Amino acid sequence: MTATREIVPRVHRVANSFVNWYLVEDGGRLTAVDSGLPGFKGSLADDLGTLGFRLEDIDALILTHSDADHTGLAGVLHDAGSRVLIHAVDEPKLRKPGPKSGDAKPINVVPEMWRPSFWKLASSMALHGGARPTKLAGAETFEEGSLDVPGHPRVVPTPGHTLGHAAFHFEKHRALFVGDAMCTWNPVTGSRGPQLMPHSFNESNAQALNSLDAIEPLDADVLLPGHGEPWRDGVSAAVGEARSRA
Repeated sequence: MTATREIVPRVHRVANSFVNWYLVEDGGRLTAVDSGLPGFKGSLADDLGTLGFRLEDIDALILTHSDADHTGLAGVLHDAGSRVLIHAVDEPKLRKPGPKSGDAKPINVVPEMWRPSFWKLASSMALHGGARPTKLAGAETFEEGSLDVPGHPRVVPTPGHTLGHAAFHFEKHRALFVGDAMCTWNPVTGSRGPQLMPHSFNESNAQALNSLDAIEPLDADVLLPGHGEPWRDGVSAAVGEARSRA
């Protein structure tokens, strides 16, 4: 794992080659945005130490959605005292993980399986516990508005990748966390730059495309996806590129 301090002031990233999660600092306390894969637990203390933090510094974990590569450390953080928050529509899948539906039915992934990059992704997911998703009961739920966690992000509903997917806009930090509403590295094809996640990963690709409308007007210095590098060239430019490639 690689821990990167201050992508922008008071915003930090923890990542491997495939998956990002983030920490936002406010008033000496932290909000985690997503939590990677279950296997990231093995390096968690070292990753936090690299950034100058301890597990006990994390007040809350806010989840963009319920996929296994975003919820992996939810149980660990919850057991350490962090609140865990997720959109009400995705909470049942956090409580009882299961296969996705709609455009993301497992059969729809088959056409992508010829790609070497697909098997690299699948191997990394399996190695880090992605086949054993974290189950967590008792998470707090939200639908919209601002969250009472360090940084006070605004919820931006962005259904499509999952039906309860949400982005988070930390206006004071000028940072927009988009989860899998967009990526800057396609985990199946390996292509770089702002784009939707692969069609076969989205429960509704049409909704995912429409959700770009909610992201486009937001003002931030950096757009932070679940997969790929930070984007610093403007939110509207990222959305425009994603639309053109959809």
